[in-house]
Amino acid sequence: MPKFFEDAFSPEQPFLTGEHLRHIGYALRMRPQEQLTINSCGVDYECEIAEITADAVHLNILSSAPCCTEPTISVTLFQALPKSDKLEQIIQKSVELGVTEIVPVLTRRCISRLSAGDFQKKLPRLQKIAQAAAQQSGRGMIPVIAPLHSLELAAERMKAIEVPVVLYETEGGISFSEVRADAKSYGLCIGSEGGFDPQEIAFLQENGVQPVWLGKRILRCETAPLTALSVLMFRTGNLN
Repeated sequence: MPKFFEDAFSPEQPFLTGEHLRHIGYALRMRPQEQLTINSCGVDYECEIAEITADAVHLNILSSAPCCTEPTISVTLFQALPKSDKLEQIIQKSVELGVTEIVPVLTRRCISRLSAGDFQKKLPRLQKIAQAAAQQSGRGMIPVIAPLHSLELAAERMKAIEVPVVLYETEGGISFSEVRADAKSYGLCIGSEGGFDPQEIAFLQENGVQPVWLGKRILRCETAPLTALSVLMFRTGNLN
């Protein structure tokens, strides 16, 4: 069943306009009596299309209930900036897996060297990718794609997270299986194609971020966050 997000949705006057109208009426070619779901502020409304006019999609609400698909944990992905196509893939799949927020980070070994201003121009497209993935996977919210961060700003943000970790394949870390599974908030810091500079790892450790590793193989930058998210969701009971 198609799902749409609209925080301004009113149960007293159930209709959709604008982009939703174009998507439902023209892209999906939906018709009266077909059903869809509207998520508004964490509540899922199961609706039936009553009428599609030139101005709006008019709906009948069949039922409503709090969305039950969200993970019980908050996960912020701090992703060192990869090439643009890889970032789009990471965003799409991370949203499907239950990430709460994705924070792109510019580190020393990033191949992509966008300025904060240039990255800001890409944000609307990246946020749309997150929205589409949230709708497709039945999420109860649309994860935020943050502006480009420096490593220093990312480390400062991680201080407010209960369990912040950085994936690093060399000695000095612990197995991901040893990361505690009873926390409410997690931060996953993942390198770009070139990984992290040892000085960056030392800096993160000084700021309370624990290095961890995922087995003996080296994962690509687009594989590592999805693997880490999957393992974390499983260990915290969110893939049961």
